[in-house]
Amino acid sequence: MEQFSTAGEFIQHESLKNLLSEAEELKKNPKWQVSDILDGAGNQYVDLVQEGGGVLGIALVGYTWMLERLGIRFFHVAGTSAGAINTLLMAGLGPIDQAKSEMLLTILAQKNLFDLVDGDPTLKKITQKLIDGTPFKKLILKLLFNIRKIKQALFFDFGLNPGKDFEKWIDQILKEGSSEIGTLEQLISLRSSKHFPDKLINRITGKQIGDSMAKIAIITADITTRTKVVFPDMAHLYFKDHINMKPCQLVRASMSVPLFFMPFAADDIPDAGTSGHPEWIRWALYTGKVPPSASFVDGGLISNFPIDVFHLPGSGIPRKPTFGVRLSTFRESFELVDDLSSYLGGLIATMRHDSDNEFLRKNPDFNRLITFINADQLVNWLNFNLSDEEKLLLFRKGAESAFSFVKNFDWAEYKELRSKMSE
Repeated sequence: MEQFSTAGEFIQHESLKNLLSEAEELKKNPKWQVSDILDGAGNQYVDLVQEGGGVLGIALVGYTWMLERLGIRFFHVAGTSAGAINTLLMAGLGPIDQAKSEMLLTILAQKNLFDLVDGDPTLKKITQKLIDGTPFKKLILKLLFNIRKIKQALFFDFGLNPGKDFEKWIDQILKEGSSEIGTLEQLISLRSSKHFPDKLINRITGKQIGDSMAKIAIITADITTRTKVVFPDMAHLYFKDHINMKPCQLVRASMSVPLFFMPFAADDIPDAGTSGHPEWIRWALYTGKVPPSASFVDGGLISNFPIDVFHLPGSGIPRKPTFGVRLSTFRESFELVDDLSSYLGGLIATMRHDSDNEFLRKNPDFNRLITFINADQLVNWLNFNLSDEEKLLLFRKGAESAFSFVKNFDWAEYKELRSKMSE
C-alpha cells in the first residue's frame, strides 16, 4: 500500500505524468486566455466557487492545483462546506498571486482525516461500519447496547461529533502559514489591495484594476432565524468581537453536516431582543427579534453550490469569469423513491440544490463556466477513513477534470455570448 507524506509524492505519481506534459504544452500557447485580468508574472485571474461534499473536497485541491500549474490565480473565492474549507485555506495561506494547492496537498497527506470524526469512539466505529456498507440489521445489537450514547448524541447534542478537532486543525494551518492568520481582521487585511501583486491590470485597457478587495464568501445556514448566511460579510450580526474571531469558526459553521457534526453555536449575539434591527433586515431580510444565540448547520442545506454569490445583474461583459467546480453527479439521473431512506435522501438533496439550479436556469451562460468532477462516483462523501490511494484518486480526478475543462474553455467566445445577452 502506498504511503504519501508530501505533495511531491502525489504530484510526481506515474498516473499524472502525461497530464502534466499536456498542461505544460497548453501553458506555452500564447493564444490561450481565460481572463482579461493578469499580473506582471503573466498569471491570469478568475473568480472561483466550490461545491460542498465532505471528503470529496480533496478533488477540489486537485482542481485548483491544476489551474495554478497553468498560471491561473483566484481573485474572489467562495464555497460551501468542503468547498468552504478549500476557500478559506486558498484565501488565508498567502496573497492572491501565490500558488497554495501544493501546501494544501502536503497538509492533507500528513493528516489522518479520521481524526476529524471526534465523537464517542464506540459510535465512531459504528458510524464507519454503516458508511462502509454494513447492513443495518447486523448492527442492531450494538446500536441497542449503545442506545443511551446515541440518544445523547442525536437528541441532546444534535450531532455525533463535536467538530473540535477540525476547528483546531484549520486554526493551526492558518496560524502556521506564511501569512500567520489568527483573526478575521488579519484575513480580511490579507485580501485587501495592499497585498495585490504589482501590475495587476486589465489587458484590454492596460490599466491597473481599481478593486479594493478580493472577496471571500463562506456559506452556512442559520436554522434559528432560517437564514442563508454569507461569512465574513454577516459575521457582525452574530459575533460582538467579530474582527478578532478565528476564521476557522466560520468554516466550522459551514461544514456542520446535520447529525454527523454538532451544530456550531453563536452565543451572546449583539443587540439580542431588538425587533426590526436595520442590519438584520439589510443582510438577512429578518424582521423579528434578534435572538440571543443561533445554531448553524451545513450551508449545503440552503446553497451547496453558491454560484450566484459574485453575480452582478446587468454587469455586461465581465473582466474575468467565475469558474465553478461541482463534486457531485446530482440530477444526471433520477432515483426511485421507494423507501424511507430514499424519501429522506431525496428531500435533503432537493433542498441542497434547488436555489443553485434556479440561478443556473435564469443565467444559462454560467453553465459554460462549470467543471463537473463527479467525485461522488469514487468514494462515500462521509468516509473520513480514506486510504492514500483513495486520496490520490480524488486528487487526480480533480486535476484531470480541471484540465479537460480549461483546455476547451473559449474566453473570447464567452465574452461574445455575454455581449449578446446585454444587448
